[in-house]
Amino acid sequence: MRIAIVGGGPGGLYFAALVRQLDPAHEITIWERNAPDDTFGFGVVFSDETLGGIEHADIEIYRAMEREFARWDDIDVHYRGEVVTSGGHGFAAMGRRRLLQILQQRCAELGITIHFRSEAPPLDDLAAGYDLVLAADGLNSAVRRERAEVFGPSVETRQCKYMWLGTDLVFDAFKFYIAQTPYGVMQIHGYPYDATGSTFIVEMNDAVWRRAGFDRFAAHDFRPGDNDDESIALVRELFADVLDGFQIKANNSRWISFATVRNESWVDGNVVLLGDAAHTAHFSIGSGTKLAMEDALALAACLAEEPDVKSALAAYDAERRPVVLSTQRAAQASLEWFENLGQYVDQEPLQFAFNIMTRSRRVTYDNLRLRDPEFVERVDDWFAEHEARRGVTPPLTGSRPPMFTPFRLGSLTLANRVVVSPMDMYVAIDGLPGDFHLVHLGGKALGGAGLVMTEMVCVSPEGRITLGCTGMYSGDHERSWRRVVEFVHERTSAKIGLQLGHSGRKGSTRLMWEGIDEPLDDGNWEVCAPSPLAYSPANQIPRELDRAAMNRILEEFVAAAERGARAGFDLLELHCAHGYLLSSFISPIANQRTDSYGGSLANRLRYPLEIFDAIKAVWDRPTSVRISATDWVEGGITAADAVVVARAFAEHGVDAVDVSTGQVTKAERPAYGRSYQTPYADQIRNEVGVATIAVGAISSYDDVNSILLAGRADLCAIGRAHLYDPQWTLHAAAEQEYAGPGAVWPDPFRAGNRRPQGGRTDGPKPRLQLIRDGVSTTRHTRYRPAKESS
Repeated sequence: MRIAIVGGGPGGLYFAALVRQLDPAHEITIWERNAPDDTFGFGVVFSDETLGGIEHADIEIYRAMEREFARWDDIDVHYRGEVVTSGGHGFAAMGRRRLLQILQQRCAELGITIHFRSEAPPLDDLAAGYDLVLAADGLNSAVRRERAEVFGPSVETRQCKYMWLGTDLVFDAFKFYIAQTPYGVMQIHGYPYDATGSTFIVEMNDAVWRRAGFDRFAAHDFRPGDNDDESIALVRELFADVLDGFQIKANNSRWISFATVRNESWVDGNVVLLGDAAHTAHFSIGSGTKLAMEDALALAACLAEEPDVKSALAAYDAERRPVVLSTQRAAQASLEWFENLGQYVDQEPLQFAFNIMTRSRRVTYDNLRLRDPEFVERVDDWFAEHEARRGVTPPLTGSRPPMFTPFRLGSLTLANRVVVSPMDMYVAIDGLPGDFHLVHLGGKALGGAGLVMTEMVCVSPEGRITLGCTGMYSGDHERSWRRVVEFVHERTSAKIGLQLGHSGRKGSTRLMWEGIDEPLDDGNWEVCAPSPLAYSPANQIPRELDRAAMNRILEEFVAAAERGARAGFDLLELHCAHGYLLSSFISPIANQRTDSYGGSLANRLRYPLEIFDAIKAVWDRPTSVRISATDWVEGGITAADAVVVARAFAEHGVDAVDVSTGQVTKAERPAYGRSYQTPYADQIRNEVGVATIAVGAISSYDDVNSILLAGRADLCAIGRAHLYDPQWTLHAAAEQEYAGPGAVWPDPFRAGNRRPQGGRTDGPKPRLQLIRDGVSTTRHTRYRPAKESS
């Protein structure tokens, strides 16, 4: 094959070296517009997984890199005058310039042609004259720009500003320095790359950056290679205590707003994107160099394994895209965490350290416990003491996973932090809950959750979503619900909550399994909404509510709350999410009224708050409200709006905010992923100071423990995982070897409170136990540069 490579960075060079070794007959040419020793940045970091792939792919490159590595295991978090250390992480870093030299030398040994200080020939000529054209030309890829119609690139510029710097201060571990400056909170990401220096990245929110005056310095017209010396001088002054007399190094160092690059396709005929040209991920979870070299390894393997270029490029995309998307999701979570760093600066040092370690959701409670069990045990003990100190749980004895810490919600004490999320079952007849609901909710309560929530219970026949929805608008409904409540109270340690709602414009639709949100063929009832706007073109145009109709619905909510109180429910949740009636009042997508209930967010909140206040007047137990924290569509509710909504309900006396998202419009484009809604609960909890319930794609006890311990929510609502396993909470206790008051097995089930035995999978124990019990096995290696011999 004839292979043209545009860009002589690590990704392009590594690919060339690998492909040439797989078939020495390949003719490979690289064009690089910079000189051989030009490089921007300082160090690059690799994971053990990446290094394993490099070692097996090209042992010569690996050995050359290994000789240069700075290795260490610890992460130090410098925060509020304390240093909190977590070990067992495993890092390897080296200078970026030295890495380029190793790769350039390897390519020269293999006879690969490299044209430095040279622009590549026109792309059309390359595509016509070569079998494969690899675009490894970086973030500002000219190839990607020229073929944009096919690649479909998007570039999302974020809110933080950062600058790549170096220092001759050689750190001995990965360092996070969190600094409260006169302008706001700033942070340093630092790590050693060799015996002469460390990478020193300064980052801050855009608002802090402007208050510090960096925007004035950055307004200068810099030439390529110039440094922002005025900004660097202020950074040196602000972080003088960190530098302790050491110098800052600059290399084309100017302020940057991180840009996340995504492409709909990485392939156009025989042209393929690699590395930053195809995708970027925030530096806080690793280096772009690492991703580019992983791309190169995968593409080289696919070319060797597949019969032709077309098949190889398709295989490369299929292999790498899921990995990259997962990495980008983790990077997005990490960069958003740093954008919102200011909301965490009231956390105590141990919790803050755990929070920063788990910010990307890739490192979790269990993962940290494997790496550094002593650190996690310290944070566990702190959490139990802290929660007792702030009065949300009684004093505790003995260590336990955070999810089994009790929680005081108003006058209600929950045995643990697990909530069975409200889930519509669609099996009621005329709104009446029956045996199914008794078994469904009773079974979940027997399964150990601290709080079990009903599905959305509708306040009127017209307020139902479907003919199968439950209601609380008759004496029969009240009596049937009392039967469920009494079972939960008599047979389990759980509490049970009633969620009240009205379907609004999303009513009169089919059962979920017959076509979710699709209108009924017959038996329709008229739907209502704040404005005559249909949920979708297929749904009814709703009747706009007038004041009289709004008063009538308010009275229906009050009557349902009174019935719920008499039925014995422990908590009442008002459903103001998912595009149902009260949610549609809050969202500007559904509410386009011109009276005092439309327009501003304060006006759109007026009716939901009136209903909440009226319910509070007849309900003497704890309350929560479920909200949609974003509509996932332009012009809809945003995260900032959600904070205002939550604060308004908190001021009206709500005890907790159940933070969901979306389902307000069919045009939504949710960013699905593991725990994808938790950041909204996190922001509300830390900005408003109200208890929050996190919900949405939380399915493992590991995630629950991580969310709670990091201070992102107070409770976690688990839905589908409870459908899969009604004893989810008790099984989580058994898996974690916890037996205590936070997970009470019903007496008839107690014999099954341990995981059933399976086939033996462990190996024989060593005859001599060299590592004694009680002795730390956590690696706490620090980087110690080798001293030169005299």
